[in-house]
Amino acid sequence: MALVTVSGLMMEFGEQLLFENMDFEINAGDRVGLIGVNGSGKTTLLKIITGEYTPSGGSVVIGKNVRIGYMQQHVCRDPELSAYDEVMSVFDDLIKMENELEGLNLLIGSSENDEALVEKQIALHDEFIRRGGLTCRSRARSALLGLGFDDNEMQLTIGALSGGQRAKLQLAKLLLSDADILLLDEPTNHLDTQSVQWLEEFILESRTSCVIISHDRYFLDKTTNKTFEIENRKMTRYKGNYTAYLPQKKEHMLSVQREYDNKMKEIERLEGIIRQQKRWNREKNIRTAESKMKAKERIEKDLEKPDTAPSSIRFDLGIKAQSGGDVLTVKGLSLSFGEKKIFENIDMEIKRGERIFILAPNGCGKTSLLKTLLGIYKPDRGRVILGEGVRTGYYDQIQTGMDSEKTIFEEMSDRFPAMTNTEIRSTLARFLFKNDDVFKPLSTLSGGERARVLLTELMLAGANFLLLDEPTNHLDISSCEALQNALSDYEGTLLVVSHDRYLINALADKIFFLRPDGIEVFEGSYEDYLKRLPAKVKQPEKKDNKEEKQGAYKRKKEQDAQRRRDRARLTKLEKEISDSEEELSRLNDSLTSEEISSDYEKLMKVTEQININENQLEILYSEWEELSERLSEE
Repeated sequence: MALVTVSGLMMEFGEQLLFENMDFEINAGDRVGLIGVNGSGKTTLLKIITGEYTPSGGSVVIGKNVRIGYMQQHVCRDPELSAYDEVMSVFDDLIKMENELEGLNLLIGSSENDEALVEKQIALHDEFIRRGGLTCRSRARSALLGLGFDDNEMQLTIGALSGGQRAKLQLAKLLLSDADILLLDEPTNHLDTQSVQWLEEFILESRTSCVIISHDRYFLDKTTNKTFEIENRKMTRYKGNYTAYLPQKKEHMLSVQREYDNKMKEIERLEGIIRQQKRWNREKNIRTAESKMKAKERIEKDLEKPDTAPSSIRFDLGIKAQSGGDVLTVKGLSLSFGEKKIFENIDMEIKRGERIFILAPNGCGKTSLLKTLLGIYKPDRGRVILGEGVRTGYYDQIQTGMDSEKTIFEEMSDRFPAMTNTEIRSTLARFLFKNDDVFKPLSTLSGGERARVLLTELMLAGANFLLLDEPTNHLDISSCEALQNALSDYEGTLLVVSHDRYLINALADKIFFLRPDGIEVFEGSYEDYLKRLPAKVKQPEKKDNKEEKQGAYKRKKEQDAQRRRDRARLTKLEKEISDSEEELSRLNDSLTSEEISSDYEKLMKVTEQININENQLEILYSEWEELSERLSEE
């Protein structure tokens, strides 16, 4: 029997039709990847299944006693609870059973009705064990560890956690909820690579069915055995994971097109016969024409024109000139911000045509390394040598290089003044900015739209050495595919920071693993890199005891005190940045005065002071970004 049966489902919002005639089943053991362009109705479908939304037509039938788990059902409501206690709230019924068992133990021997109490105790104990009561604490702790919480963070109150950490708590509660079907909407958001790998293993080891919405193609490959795609207001079902779906979809589209073409040929043949028979205009010919007309109408009744594929970006990354064989040489590179050491002893050799990906845990300086290679950050020590004829292009994941006051069109025309208005509009159309969209202010764009603007600029730059920082962030699956295809055909050299394992596996011929004290080089793809990693060391379970709880309380107090110090430092940093920016503005203004501009020594002193202020401002910005990320929502 199906866990969920959907028949003739239709959903409208006002005059907008999201989807119609949707039919599918979810059975035990199904792990479904739900894909489609942004706005196709994926999240809406999940909310219909949970009952949060009422469909415009059709039905959703949930099997008897089937429990559905959805992340929004596990919101963290008590800010005073610790992270660990919040996750343990999933097992409230087991904790009550445990307390009841302890009460029965005290009653047995002091009651005249011991036999009945013993029977009740045995039945309750068996139920407690069957439902996993003996392991609920270790499972809660294991889930938190797997999702990136350390022992200190487990004892922090929910109110002291960032938005990303609270989202992880919701995910942990959902995974432990003992649901028959899990509805997972972008579950890898806020997770680092290690946590994503833990989640993959959890899903594969669990017997729970699930429906997963994700832009992480590698994650879909690892966890799903079916793929449902919403496209052009219809759902098409495919066997297998995301990679298996791709050739099936291509074949399906060809098959639909062939069937349509064959029917159109048959209609054209019948129309020819009808015209011919009518020209002869005899009784027999008229009967033949009427018969062929009915046959034509039957075909037309079932004729379905192939859907037009949804609009997607299309571009190539050409180079204006080839570089020399030696693209980049780095020797003994070190960087720190104030007293904080980011990395040191970085040595790199990059040759023309290589496709290199930089991996490291979050916060280890991957972005800082790219900015140091580009000269945005000044290193403490070491040398960065670009080869002959190397022309760099940079994709900034933070998207800080654009003036938010400009429109898209103004941004492009200022960056590429030699292009005509028609050329700019034609180029932007390839990235889905059409008609009045080109006049949208950059400040109003979504992260995905800003990413498309950056990709447009990258394409037009014609650089032969691309340094890309998380280029698939903010992109939907179809845009990720388009970018991957463009990078695959790119004739230059690539140095990419990315957590997109599907992209890495498809393109990488070498991986640089960044450590605080240097770089470890791995030849080959992401799968090759995984094979060379040492086996995981399983973390021992930690026992609950009074001393541990006292230590956790002390650690919590220290964490709260640190957060207060961080907030104070952030306020001070903002004042220092403001003062430094004002001083820098004053120094720049002074360069235009006759007193300074006409005196070479004074001019050199002011210029030197400007350089010092700019470097200091970069350090302040970096510290501010780090503290802000720690204190605000991820």
